Amino acid sequence: MASRPVSDTPAFKIRRSVIAGRGAFALRDIKKGERLIEYVGERISHPVADDKYDDAAKKSHHTFLFSVSSRTVIDASVGGNDSRFINHSCAPNCEAVIERRRVFIFAKKPIAKGDELAYDYGYERDGSETAADEKLYGCRCGTSKCRGTILAPKKPPRKKKHHALARHTEKVKAG
Repeated sequence: MASRPVSDTPAFKIRRSVIAGRGAFALRDIKKGERLIEYVGERISHPVADDKYDDAAKKSHHTFLFSVSSRTVIDASVGGNDSRFINHSCAPNCEAVIERRRVFIFAKKPIAKGDELAYDYGYERDGSETAADEKLYGCRCGTSKCRGTILAPKKPPRKKKHHALARHTEKVKAG
C-alpha cells in the first residue's frame, strides 16, 4: 500500500447516503492503493467499549468502533474524523488496513468521482450468532454480492477427513 495520499486534493466529502445515514463520496478519481484517511478517535479497552455500547439493549446497531488489537478499540465518536462516515459494503471499493495499531483506509480499486466509498466491516463472528443478531447487524449496501449482514461471511463447515481416509484404507486392503 502507498504510504501517503497520492494527491493533496481532498479525496472525498460527506453527504447523505442511501446505504446508511451519511457516507463518503469521491470528489475526484481515486487510484487503486491510494491511502485516503486514517481512522482516528479515542483509544479505549474492549470492556469500556462493551459498557459504552450495549448492542443487546439497542433496537439498532450504530457505533463508530474499530478494534485494532486484543486490548484496544478506537472510538471515533470521540475525537474522530470523517473516516467514521465510510459505510459498509459487501462489494467494497476500499479496505481498512491496520498498521501498528493504527487504521488506514485505502482504495481497493480505482474509484470514480462521485462514487460512494465503502469497506467491508466484517464484524467478527464467534459462532453463537442468532437470526436476531443477523437482523441487528443488517446490511443495506444493495450490491449483487450483499450477504445481508455486516458480520463477516460465515465460514463453510469443515469436511470430515476420516471418511476419505476410510475409503483409502479400504482400497489398500482390497488391493
